[in-house]
Amino acid sequence: MNSISVPPSRASSYLALLVAFHILVIIASNYLVQLPIELFGFHSTWGAFSFPFIFLATDLTVRLIGKGPARRVILRAMVPALIASYIVSVLFHEGRFNGLDALNEFNTFVFRIAFASFAAYALGQLLDVHVFDRMRRGYVQWWVAPAASAVLGQALDTIAFFGIAFWRSDNAFMAANWGEIAAVDYAIKLTVSLLLFVPMYGVALNAIVRAMRRRETLPAAA
Repeated sequence: MNSISVPPSRASSYLALLVAFHILVIIASNYLVQLPIELFGFHSTWGAFSFPFIFLATDLTVRLIGKGPARRVILRAMVPALIASYIVSVLFHEGRFNGLDALNEFNTFVFRIAFASFAAYALGQLLDVHVFDRMRRGYVQWWVAPAASAVLGQALDTIAFFGIAFWRSDNAFMAANWGEIAAVDYAIKLTVSLLLFVPMYGVALNAIVRAMRRRETLPAAA
């Protein structure tokens, strides 16, 4: 795969977009994880389908800008995502709008989910950055780094999130089934990542490379 990096002049705007994107996906995932589904007789949640987007964005960031900027995205997104996730999850607890009055009372169940997401996001993303950076330097094949980082990063993220959020939870269903849900959630996220997001990484990177090379040739052509 062609080698190229984002020019320093555009890196700051790219990072700002990445921070906003991370926060948006975390908020959506924290809401969707409250909505259980059943797949082939196993319990899971809709959040399993949204969160892998963050790993795709992080891997592209490491590839185009570097490990240091990718870590800065994670650090900048954590606290705003925690606050916004709590607010949105309280307002739309269990999939329905509960009105602004719901914010007047502290919801320990929702805050536990938001805090679990905060911790799991930090741990999983930092591991993803480390693994991806090591793999991309050691292997020529473009798909090795995003595949390896997805396997390890999402495993840590899933264990941390479900363990912190639902072990001995006040929600009887989640307290009884969080282990099964976590295993199914990881299997879904990994399948989606390997079959969809790793190829999307390759397509997106090639598209970005082509667009940037076209921009580089424009001044010369003029």
